[in-house]
Amino acid sequence: MNIFDLIGNTPLVDISQVNPNPKVKILGKLEGQNPAGSVKDRPAYAMIKNALARGDIKPGNQLVEATSGNTGIALAMVAQTLGLHITLIMPDNSTAERVKAMEAYGANLILTPAAKTIEYSREVAEDMAAREGYYMLNQFGNPDNYQAHYTSTGPEIWRGTHGKVTHFVSAMGTTGTIMGVSRYLKEQNPEVQIVGTQPSEGSNIPGIRRWSPEYLPQIYEPSRVDRLLDISESEAVTMTRRLAKEEGILAGMSSGGALHAACQLAQELEEGLIVFIVCDRGDRYLSSSLFG
Repeated sequence: MNIFDLIGNTPLVDISQVNPNPKVKILGKLEGQNPAGSVKDRPAYAMIKNALARGDIKPGNQLVEATSGNTGIALAMVAQTLGLHITLIMPDNSTAERVKAMEAYGANLILTPAAKTIEYSREVAEDMAAREGYYMLNQFGNPDNYQAHYTSTGPEIWRGTHGKVTHFVSAMGTTGTIMGVSRYLKEQNPEVQIVGTQPSEGSNIPGIRRWSPEYLPQIYEPSRVDRLLDISESEAVTMTRRLAKEEGILAGMSSGGALHAACQLAQELEEGLIVFIVCDRGDRYLSSSLFG
């Protein structure tokens, strides 16, 4: 067994203390159990492994990617382990834990002004790829991103719920998770409802975005999402703190936002089984104000 064999097969955990409707089951999929600590381990490994298999890159090559955090940590772990060098571009308001984790894995970091958002980080990465010969994995437009979830996350949810899942809830960043899982679950049962969460206007929730039209991820297909729910920053923070204190699950704010959406759905239903993604571990946010 090597480190990559540990990616995936994460547990589903019953969320009962904060669930407002006992007739509806809510399960959290604990993606923080992946070796680099988030759901992004899945696409990071798939994008690099498949690029190597196709001959697009080879050991010793220089990679570049824009990231807001979790993807960068996962890419740093995978790239360095496979003999590739990676430069990560990210906004300078990222927590110290995320920055240090990437550096610990051996990545080179370039921090861009937070006021310019991840969209500017993407522009810098694209410029480095065009002008300096770096290979950009392009998580926002790379089909290997959502395919990783089609072949792993989706089947795991279907098996783990014995095909009884009625609703799937996921935060939306690159949208790879929701696109891949939607593809798989809808093939098994077209009645499964796919629900995406995005920040409400003016809210800042690390890991998820309200993309401007020109920066909307190329892999995103609106028809694969049945419903979008806006989550405020305060709602995400409150539920993230409750998730830790009442359920014993320390996670990031995007996970709290997804749980808030799951609870909102539960209140609307007479019965059902909701699965939401617990994207990462909360220990990479301890230097922020998330937990008070």
